[in-house]
Amino acid sequence: MNNMKIVSLTPDHKNLVQQAAQILVEAFTLCSPKAWPSLEDGLVEVRKMLTNDRILRAVLDSEGNVTGWIGGIPQYDGNVWELHPLAVKPDQQGIGIGRRLVLDFEEQVRQRGGLTITLGTDDENDRTSLSNVDLYHDTWKKINEIRNLNRHPYEFYQKLGYTITGVLPDANGMGKPDILMAKRIKPSEG
Repeated sequence: MNNMKIVSLTPDHKNLVQQAAQILVEAFTLCSPKAWPSLEDGLVEVRKMLTNDRILRAVLDSEGNVTGWIGGIPQYDGNVWELHPLAVKPDQQGIGIGRRLVLDFEEQVRQRGGLTITLGTDDENDRTSLSNVDLYHDTWKKINEIRNLNRHPYEFYQKLGYTITGVLPDANGMGKPDILMAKRIKPSEG
């Protein structure tokens, strides 16, 4: 992991853009298969993230290949940034690449004067106790009692200081919510 570096991707990085799109498709195949089902869908998403007002950062391995990437979209005049998406090669997950990308993303947002980072982490396939329940009744009680049933990433974000700030019931179909999370960050000094 020490010989990996984080870089900003640009449209000139055609091979790296292609790799990032492939990782996006592979990373979401099991947890959210409808998100980016094909390489072309992945390429469309990566290219959207390559505009000057957005953030797209990638981890490169010692051979210069993408192992993971993160994107960010400014909202509320740059006070809030949406973390969207985070994708790490499936065979590289769990070794710190995602954590490193999130921490780097937070620094990128700080440097731009951002105050808050928000994200949505969907539960499309019964991976939390918020799936297939009536989230319009006792909403905060259910959020406070959330349980991870099958490696849902909300706990990954909690370990990095993110808080569940709400849910969007039925965002992905009946009983398939989007779990909304956020973290306040301190802007860079000066």
